[in-house]
Amino acid sequence: MSQDRTIISFDYAIKSILREKANFVVLEGFLSELLQRSVKVLEILESEGNKDEAIFKTNRVDLKAKIDDGEIVIFEIQVFTQVDFFGKLLFDVSKAVVEQVSAGEKYDIKKIYMIGIAYFDVHAKHDYFYHAKISGFVGVHSTEVIPFSQTYGLTVGGKVGDIHPEYFLILPNMFDEQIRSKFDEWIYTLKKSVVKDDFSAAGLKEASGKLDMLQMNDKERKVYEKYQRNKTDDDTVIESNRMEAEEKGRAEGRAEGRAEERQNILDLIEKGYTPNEIKKILSK
Repeated sequence: MSQDRTIISFDYAIKSILREKANFVVLEGFLSELLQRSVKVLEILESEGNKDEAIFKTNRVDLKAKIDDGEIVIFEIQVFTQVDFFGKLLFDVSKAVVEQVSAGEKYDIKKIYMIGIAYFDVHAKHDYFYHAKISGFVGVHSTEVIPFSQTYGLTVGGKVGDIHPEYFLILPNMFDEQIRSKFDEWIYTLKKSVVKDDFSAAGLKEASGKLDMLQMNDKERKVYEKYQRNKTDDDTVIESNRMEAEEKGRAEGRAEGRAEERQNILDLIEKGYTPNEIKKILSK
């Protein structure tokens, strides 16, 4: 018998429940599958998200965490269309880089991973999972690469310390639900808010328990339902504004067309054309 579990939406979980230390195991599983290595979450670097009212904000980082070796992970999840979404990803990463350095100190920069999850159309045509990374400086007149590292490409303990930020872009709505890897199980869950019985990706078993809607108490359920209602209301407002904008555009187009036709008639009258001749010309 299937034990598929319906869980709360990941965007809500990131902004509230997964900030709690007892639930770090879910984040660790997600990041371990994404980065293909064992990841330990050390701490959440923002505290305002632990307040119920803060989860309804849309103008801040959804989650910022410190992981192994002081590296930083930033989650930015957007449900509705945001034209400056990529700009916000860049801003958040840049801010996280700057915040690592105090005045007078050396530029000891730790690696930053930006995870952008977009549930709206970013004009992707062929994929649902994208990765952007600068590995180093490439010679213009050669194939030599100088790693973008803290030590000018020198190794420390046999490892090059890559410090340039990496970006991961996940588009759940583009996912065709064909499981090709363990991380695809996570993307399926992001899209459907369901953990299937046969999923085995790290963190999903814990997610099915800790994020199970049936495990919520009355207060938690009310907050979640309010969050979901707000999303629905926002969606309705956005759709209404879009329809109004389209109708306004059509009306303006019709008005411009009529104005252009009037001007054409006046021009033809000035050139001496008769009403019948004008009618024939405009009907062509």
